Amino acid sequence: MRYYFNIKDGQMLLDDEGTEFNDVAGVREEAVQSSADMLKGLHGERFWSGDPWQLWVTDQPNGGGNTILTLTFTARLPA
Repeated sequence: MRYYFNIKDGQMLLDDEGTEFNDVAGVREEAVQSSADMLKGLHGERFWSGDPWQLWVTDQPNGGGNTILTLTFTARLPA
C-alpha cells in the first residue's frame, strides 16, 4: 500500500507521491527515522519557538484520506 508523509514546520509540506510499504510497522519505522533525520538539521529560532513540528502519514496524497499516524515534537529554550 502507498503511504504519504506530510510535514508541518511553520508551513505545510504535503506529499503527493507517497512511498510503498508492506505493513504499518514499516511505516512507523520510516516515520521515526525520517523525523530524526529532519530534526537533526533544525537549529533555527523557529524550531526552538515552542511551535510544534509535525509529521503525519496518510493513505491518500496531499494530507487527504485517513491519518495512519502522527509524530509531534516541540522544542523550547528557557527564557
